[in-house]
Amino acid sequence: QVQLVESGGGSVPPGGSLTLSCAASGSNLRFYAMGWYRQAPGKQRELVAVFTSGDSTNYAESVKGRFTITRDNAKNMVYLQMNSLKPEDTAVYYCNIVLRPTRNIYWGQGTQVTVSS
Repeated sequence: QVQLVESGGGSVPPGGSLTLSCAASGSNLRFYAMGWYRQAPGKQRELVAVFTSGDSTNYAESVKGRFTITRDNAKNMVYLQMNSLKPEDTAVYYCNIVLRPTRNIYWGQGTQVTVSS
């Protein structure tokens, strides 16, 4: 059984920083993709940052230069370092993985990030 556990959300003022962590557990995990999405109130869930096959990364234009995605393959963990946070970054952030070879998709429970003065 695959499980994703996120941590690191919280409330910060504009310009602040947060780091999100996601731990994936299960047997023989191999990833086609792993990364982060977010959903703000009244909006659709959107890609924030993701590792795809070959260790390529994709970032939403709105977070380029401010957010950095990293991972620890040995621990099956993925991180999102968020700097220069803006009020429009406020959302629930979800960890996402797509497994090889099935391409089954799994989501974490979500962690709230609030940017407000």
